[in-house]
Amino acid sequence: MSIDVLMPALSPTMEEGTLAKWHVKKGDVVKSGDVIAEIETDKATMEVEAVDEGVVEDVLVPEGTEGVKVNTPIARLSGEVEVASAPAPSQSLPQAARPPAPPEQPAPAVAASAAPGSSLSGGGGAVSEAKRDGGGQRVFASPLARRIAQQKGLDLAAVTGSGPHGRIIKRDVETAAPGAPRPAPAASGGATSAPAAPRQVLSLAQMGIPDGSYDLIPLDGMRRTVARRLTESFRDVPHFPLTLDLEIDALLAGRVKINAMLESQGVKVSVNDLVIKAAAIALRQAPEANASYTPEGIAMHHHADIAMAVALDGGLITPIIRAAETKGLAQIATEAKDLAARARARKLKPEEFQGGTFSISNLGMFGIKAFSSIINEPQGAILSVGAGEQRPVVKNGQLAVATVMTV
Repeated sequence: MSIDVLMPALSPTMEEGTLAKWHVKKGDVVKSGDVIAEIETDKATMEVEAVDEGVVEDVLVPEGTEGVKVNTPIARLSGEVEVASAPAPSQSLPQAARPPAPPEQPAPAVAASAAPGSSLSGGGGAVSEAKRDGGGQRVFASPLARRIAQQKGLDLAAVTGSGPHGRIIKRDVETAAPGAPRPAPAASGGATSAPAAPRQVLSLAQMGIPDGSYDLIPLDGMRRTVARRLTESFRDVPHFPLTLDLEIDALLAGRVKINAMLESQGVKVSVNDLVIKAAAIALRQAPEANASYTPEGIAMHHHADIAMAVALDGGLITPIIRAAETKGLAQIATEAKDLAARARARKLKPEEFQGGTFSISNLGMFGIKAFSSIINEPQGAILSVGAGEQRPVVKNGQLAVATVMTV
């Protein structure tokens, strides 16, 4: 019995990816949880784990192939498949024709059509299997998660999924307690308005720039995603920038003392680390600012999950310091350095850059004095940090010099 391994959707915005590397070859025996491949997305390079067990019958997409569409079969396994992990034809959903909505307005997860005896694999990001609970609602979970849930006697409808598009994955059922109450169904947001017609884009030639007068660099997945999401955010979210000048001489002096104390630990705190900590404390003191808009109401977040903008070649990503208000400066500095390094290497996991409640974008190192950022949905605000520089200030009616940073 053959099992198709599908190209997984590793993020809500992923439409296609590059099959960077295979960790298995034809004839290899694969077990559930084995890393079988590495996929490059518009955000990062991530490992894909097998959900089912079997022998690699064929590798359908060679490594290094770019532009592999989500849900495309990339390999085929042969072997015994548990009936419990295979959705019946009447319970499967048609394959998505387009990627789900961005995470700020989560769309229902979708599952590819599956024939009897087939299952959907991909571990960390495969399209989930869809079945219905006792109330008739669809429950999206990987076959491995269903298998573990059955062994533990869990009601999957009572488990909250942390995978892409809210899918229930292995770690969700491993940490869930049997007998957990079933979550209440979300209130209906009413009828949604029809999407706006796409903007008519003119070619450069139509705008007066002749063909052959420029070199064209093709768009990669990250550039396309950044362009689309920031355009949607700036169009749909009311932006009103507020500007403040901060005198930071005391902060800089404090940073010198802090780094002297942390020198023996090999930790060095940056100004950006101090800004992250200060923002987290401020968000806890002003919880109305640590919120997200949803059609059902305003979501007041329990923690300040601070996303920091990291520039990459050809794009941008925002790794997140989770619950930053609970962490000390040394821990924030260590996490920020590690996240930034893995972001530039495109090695972040989806949970390390998706979500967040507040963003910080710091262009001070480039000498930028002041600027306005675009909000990164579903967050409600973003802090634009400029360069600290000596400026003339008035203190007690007298002209003086202070180090000032505009935010």
